[in-house]
Amino acid sequence: MKKEQIEEIELKYLNKYYYFLKFAEDEMFQGFKTKAKIKDDWKGKYADGISDFAVGAERIVYSLLNGKGIGQPNSSPVGSDLFFEVEDAYIHLDMKTVNMNNIGDFTTSIFIGENQNSYKGTIIKSGGNSEIYEPALPTFYNKGKKDEKICLSYFITILYDKDDLSIKVISIDCMPNGALEPFYKNRPLKAGKNPGKARFNIKEVNKFELLPNEPSRIKVVYYDEKMDSQVDKKLKLFKEIYQKQS
Repeated sequence: MKKEQIEEIELKYLNKYYYFLKFAEDEMFQGFKTKAKIKDDWKGKYADGISDFAVGAERIVYSLLNGKGIGQPNSSPVGSDLFFEVEDAYIHLDMKTVNMNNIGDFTTSIFIGENQNSYKGTIIKSGGNSEIYEPALPTFYNKGKKDEKICLSYFITILYDKDDLSIKVISIDCMPNGALEPFYKNRPLKAGKNPGKARFNIKEVNKFELLPNEPSRIKVVYYDEKMDSQVDKKLKLFKEIYQKQS
């Protein structure tokens, strides 16, 4: 498969998931609000180190995608939280929640697990050191066989306010398939907090650079237009994408 064809199929399913999430936007927000009804029964009881927003939000989004989403769920033990097979691809989809105190984890790079991507490459670390990053996913499933299909990686990312649990931005991001490494080189990868761990460098790679007009690898499902001006400035890229979509 040519590199341009890879990006065409990545864009195809990015658009499909974006339109699905837009269609289900009201249901998503209704689901996010349900925690308030029983707040007195759960407040302060979630485990230390676990976001007071992440677990519940993931439950809502995943239920919508599993119930009305795209493709056949796959039972492989290696993969993202959601793993679907469609006619021409295998799709890995994971969800990330970031509170505004860590806004850089949303605007510049997001943590990726080895089971969530296929991008083998070199991570350039501080001080000029480097290491080879080894993902767990293949670039193609059943490679070389008649039923070969490409492996795609997407991340639904939610930025929220930790104080009142209000949502500021919901986006869906597409990480390049590992077969695009000869073109993107090491740019999609950024060092994680621990050795051998990586982040998807969305600040550096946020467009389908091989396609005409370089469409964005980010789709913004929701943007709080009443955002604090200082936060709004930090979210310039996402606001521009949102306005172009409107």
